[in-house]
Amino acid sequence: MEPFTTHTGLVAAMDRANVDTDQIIPKQFLKRIERTGFGEFLFFDWRLHDDGSVNEEFELNQPAAKGASILLARHNFGSGSSREHAVWALADYGIRALIAPSFADIFYNNCFKNGVLPIKMPESEVDRLFEMTSSGTVNLTIDLEKNTVTDGAGWSQSFEIEPTRRHNLLNGLDDIALTLTKEEKISAYEERHPLPSIS
Repeated sequence: MEPFTTHTGLVAAMDRANVDTDQIIPKQFLKRIERTGFGEFLFFDWRLHDDGSVNEEFELNQPAAKGASILLARHNFGSGSSREHAVWALADYGIRALIAPSFADIFYNNCFKNGVLPIKMPESEVDRLFEMTSSGTVNLTIDLEKNTVTDGAGWSQSFEIEPTRRHNLLNGLDDIALTLTKEEKISAYEERHPLPSIS
């Protein structure tokens, strides 16, 4: 997993609450077993019309959102089913961080396991960011070491992340990598407790 220390990127504003995982990555695309290749299907039912043509009115299809790596949203982002594919799709599309007043719990946990930083921010500051994006493109710098988000023009907001999750993101540790940091202890335990031989 790629470490997350600091990131500067363009913000895409999605002024919607309760965006669920079935909209983030519809169920017909869940057949893949690898974590890559889901980005092209992100928000598939919103990005495209039924005839397959591009929905020019959808937020991520706007010219101002091209190349965005930070997604701004409203309350309860990632609600619905627990599919981890939703975070895979966001990451594969190029989203490194999400900002919203709140996230669904399972989705929130899945973000940390896949190198995407979900930032909970007071609604008043989220409102302010939406106002900023409505006036033009906005680039933000997220510093996980300092727990701050800044726009380079005077606006700054701190955020809180549980220390263990913060440590894992800063060091690029997913569940497997975290287990491997204990490899010596695991090997020592296995030597002390060998499997019984099968006769």
